[in-house]
Amino acid sequence: MHTSSGPLRLLIAASALVVLFHSPVHADSVRAEVGRPLQQASELLKAGKGREALAKVREAEAVAGLTQAETLTVNRMKAAAAQRAGDNATAITALEAVYLRISGTEQNQIAEQLASAYAQAKNNAAAADWLKKAQAGGYSSATTKQLQSYLQGASGDYNAIARDSAAAVTAAEEAGRRPAEDDLLRLADAYLRLGNNGGNISTLEKLVSFYPKKDYVNAYLGRLQRKPGFSERFTLDVMRLKLTQGLINKADEYFEMAQLALQADQPAEAKAIMERGYAAKVLGVGAEADRHKRLMELAEKKLAEGGKSLMAGLDEAQTAKDGNQLAKIAVGLIGLNKLDAGIPMLEKAIAMGGLKRPDDARLRLGLAQLMSGNKAKANATLKGVSGKDGTAEIARLWLRIGGAS
Repeated sequence: MHTSSGPLRLLIAASALVVLFHSPVHADSVRAEVGRPLQQASELLKAGKGREALAKVREAEAVAGLTQAETLTVNRMKAAAAQRAGDNATAITALEAVYLRISGTEQNQIAEQLASAYAQAKNNAAAADWLKKAQAGGYSSATTKQLQSYLQGASGDYNAIARDSAAAVTAAEEAGRRPAEDDLLRLADAYLRLGNNGGNISTLEKLVSFYPKKDYVNAYLGRLQRKPGFSERFTLDVMRLKLTQGLINKADEYFEMAQLALQADQPAEAKAIMERGYAAKVLGVGAEADRHKRLMELAEKKLAEGGKSLMAGLDEAQTAKDGNQLAKIAVGLIGLNKLDAGIPMLEKAIAMGGLKRPDDARLRLGLAQLMSGNKAKANATLKGVSGKDGTAEIARLWLRIGGAS
């Protein structure tokens, strides 16, 4: 996931400080012949007319015998107008003049704007110098952090970006706060560029947890499937999560998902998936329409059979030394939407023990409980899912974005 901020974005971020220049022109600090065009410039700026505002500032600047106070006011307005007009060089000159006449936090803010302006001009060395001045005395803002990240990225210092972003994320978590979205994005990007796949995936998971946007979910699921040790048997689970986010929308995606559901003895789910594809008007049309129809008919046939063959071994499964066969029957019943029978049967299978994949069974139980509308039980079950082959990650995703909590 590429998240580097370009100079234009930095200038937009810095423009939040333009408000410093929009204060009314006071009669007691400037003469009327200076104040009048400056006031007009201020009104033009509010209307978004940077070039016209800059022309009015130049009228004020041309007045003879400007006092120091008048010069400072003129330069403030000139910087704001020049930034709005896209005249970066004029903005820099005016900001540097203002910087020399002020002190304290305001001086840090002007230095920050100068760093942004120099970054916009692709003079990263000057931008770095002004950024250091902005950060003097511990001053920091969202813009200084963005600038620092941009300059580190421009220099290729992704180790520094990872270090600083990780520190910011950790500090937020330790304070009980949600980490900043930009810090998580920068950290994920830095890890990706450094080849730290584990760090990238874990950061993307945090991003999804705190900011569950579709793009982040899609990026995380894509990376998760390529994570070493992640089992292919969870392909259907990944698609289920994508479906909850509206990320399944193509004919081949609906078709593949329905096929996987049938292979997992989930005909009711397969039929529901196909129906969504038909409702979206991507299935049942074109050259593959007959193929779509055959798969739908197969799902309907499996559903109509009602699990007769499945139930044939129930007596034996209930007296077995382990819960494996009973769990298989239970999952099959859940796949027929027979939740009232399937859920307690799966609970019994888990209690019997000896399961080859106990975390898989707990994951299936949690999802069945979610299907039944029992979010509290689903939440408790999914929280107990562990495993290193994908079960834990899938369970956490259902807790965070799948509606289990």
